[in-house]
Amino acid sequence: MAFNFLYFALLFTFHLQFSLAGQTNLMESVPDLQNSMYKVVDGYPCVRLVNSSGEIGCSNPGREKVVAPIIRFKDANTLSRSSTILLSFDEVESFFARIADDSTFARNVGGVLVESGAEFQDKLRGFSPAHKFPQAEFAPYKSTNYEWNPIGSGIMWRRYNFPVFLLSKNSAVTIQEVALENEKKKRSYTTVVAEFDLVMQTMKAGTHDSKSCLTEETCLPLGGYSVWSSLLPINTSSLDQAKPIILAVASMDAASFFRDKSLGADSPISGLISLLAAVDALSRLDGLDDLNKQLVFLVLTGESWGYLGSRRFLLELDLQSDAVSGLDNSLFEMVYFLAVADADAEVVEVGSVGKGFNQGVTNFYAHTTGVSSATKKLWDALKHAEDSLKSENVTISSANASNPGIPPSSLMTFVKKNSLTSGVVLEDFDTVFSNKFYDSHLDDISNINSSSIAAAASLLVRSLYVLASDTKNLSTSALAAVNVNVSLVEELMGCLLSCEPGLSCELVKNYIAPSSTCPSHYVGVVLDEPSSTPPLEYVSDVSRFVWNFLADRTSVLKGQNTSSACSQDCSSEGGVCIRAETDGKGVCVVSTTRYVPAYSTRLQFHSGTWIVLPPNSSDLMGLVDPVWTESNWNAIGLRVYIVQSAAYDCLVLLGGIAVTALAYLAIVITRATIAKILKQD
Repeated sequence: MAFNFLYFALLFTFHLQFSLAGQTNLMESVPDLQNSMYKVVDGYPCVRLVNSSGEIGCSNPGREKVVAPIIRFKDANTLSRSSTILLSFDEVESFFARIADDSTFARNVGGVLVESGAEFQDKLRGFSPAHKFPQAEFAPYKSTNYEWNPIGSGIMWRRYNFPVFLLSKNSAVTIQEVALENEKKKRSYTTVVAEFDLVMQTMKAGTHDSKSCLTEETCLPLGGYSVWSSLLPINTSSLDQAKPIILAVASMDAASFFRDKSLGADSPISGLISLLAAVDALSRLDGLDDLNKQLVFLVLTGESWGYLGSRRFLLELDLQSDAVSGLDNSLFEMVYFLAVADADAEVVEVGSVGKGFNQGVTNFYAHTTGVSSATKKLWDALKHAEDSLKSENVTISSANASNPGIPPSSLMTFVKKNSLTSGVVLEDFDTVFSNKFYDSHLDDISNINSSSIAAAASLLVRSLYVLASDTKNLSTSALAAVNVNVSLVEELMGCLLSCEPGLSCELVKNYIAPSSTCPSHYVGVVLDEPSSTPPLEYVSDVSRFVWNFLADRTSVLKGQNTSSACSQDCSSEGGVCIRAETDGKGVCVVSTTRYVPAYSTRLQFHSGTWIVLPPNSSDLMGLVDPVWTESNWNAIGLRVYIVQSAAYDCLVLLGGIAVTALAYLAIVITRATIAKILKQD
């Protein structure tokens, strides 16, 4: 018996030496040893967001890391212990449905890993974690049960007490292999586990609403900086009567279940690209001084989270703050909103439904605020622009009269603020969203088409030119000279919607020094006191690029030799400094381009802390303001490694004790034997 036990111990020691022998030459330091033991997994986390009434999103359930073995959802009929669930993308909705219905199953979910699903994008019927009527509480009409987004599941608006990560393409392959190995080695003494570090400060501190977490400084407000610019610059010192204003608006922030994978290619970045291309086209025209109306372009951020940008912009207008210096609220004549460009743009596909295209014709829909002389002017301008684009098969249709009103858009906040506001939303759909990946990480560059965006930009720029000219005698031939640069549209798509080239593209680097290459259009958080002239490190890459691009294209000194390096204060001459990040000097140009802080209208920054203001009964939108904040965290990480079963650890411990005892016994026997021999000698 003792001999058998000794044989097992020696065999175990040999096995341990053999398993390490192959790595002896590779490990030269402790980090090398750690890298061989732990594999860091690339992924995009779902994080914890907090509002005035509760929480949404994901977090570790306590203050510690979560460690759980990895199994596939299809193999997890019942869970007897805490487990990491690996989901293929077509299982996501059924998994979260089970979480809602099966509390026993939900209690044993330690964490979730989601395969991206990008390779199956064309085969999916759609995936939208948003509500069926996104942000219905801000609608200026009562039919809030209408389903603009029929496939919306609403899963991103719920609270989950377990971590969830979207895997990168390479990491997904690794985790799939791990799950398969775990399935094969069910009776083995080792298993591969995932370790989640997604500990949220709001969870640790027990601050589960915006007011308490801001007071305890465990969260920060969602927000950023919107940008507006006028063409031509506004001379605030002039005594001439100001021109009526036509406001063209697009949004630059997107939402997603996974924080850093918020691209929003169709909704809303296609509209942003169209607007920038339209501004570029207008900037190349002569005779802009002769326009009868002032064109103002507004690019908002924070719209996915309670319309932070548009509501703050309207408040700044009421306060006549420095951020909107030069704008007079009473001069706003009409508002023009953009959300355009579906995926199958120029593809001839008979029977395509909800894509905005039919037999090769690019068709858009105009959703107006009602019937008035101003909205008739908007419609007439759109039809005039359409007539000039007949050779390009671009058409505009009026949205279905059975719709309850305008679709979810920033225009809702303008109408909610003033019911007499005249406006139109240019969309690629009529009665329901054509974007089947609304508020999803799958709303990426493959979901849109450059020809479609260029067509929308052409329709926009020509209709704006008609409106600003304010004349009925504008010929089709005159409009034909207003052309969009298609190459610019394609370049903007590559810069704003992909990692190659991403924000390292020449167009972006010509204006700013981006902090990252891969773009993400998540709104972010406000890091310090909001200002109309914020420190650049507190402004996102995309906001800084948009500011520089608009300031350049709308400047009166563009392309002239009279522009100069920013050696002195540009603002003293009504100018701004563009390209300051690229060479440290910049160029001083005359342009009315401003940053506008975007954060909840119920928040106030005072003496270094954020204060939640009580709701004002006269402010209808303030009454439903969620006051969104994001939880702080120390670190976010995900890694996998092998662990041994507890039974095997006990066996190793007993083996070690036995070896020690046998060694001691051998020493005692040997000493006794040697002593006996010495006595005989």
